Amino acid sequence: MSAGGQVGIVLVSHSAAVASGVAELAKGLAGGGATAPVAAAGGTPDGGLGTSSELITAAAAEVDGGAGVALLVDLGSAVLTVKTLLADGDELPEGARLVDAPFVEGAVAAVVTASAGGDLDAVAAAASEAYGYHKE
Repeated sequence: MSAGGQVGIVLVSHSAAVASGVAELAKGLAGGGATAPVAAAGGTPDGGLGTSSELITAAAAEVDGGAGVALLVDLGSAVLTVKTLLADGDELPEGARLVDAPFVEGAVAAVVTASAGGDLDAVAAAASEAYGYHKE
């Protein structure tokens, strides 16, 4: 279990570099001090592109502090992999939730909210609200 009982964040991407990069960005933008636990689950165990249920379950276990785990994903088959793990019921920590959010903006909002002590509902809501960010 992770420190502090904060919501943990798992970033699932088809690319290890993308997952790690977004995790680094989100933690950096969450401000100074301790951030909520964040783990990247990108690519396949052999370093290829794709998703891995083993990497996802390991990342979720790593960030689980008992307050829930928010899983944010990049593309279609990552969604299917996480949904399958959730349906199996015993692969992910209790309170794990797939969050419908844009990957980068949602990750930043999730990490900021979790780091400020938000519960799983608040983290999921903040990440999902990132769909409303307009760049024009």
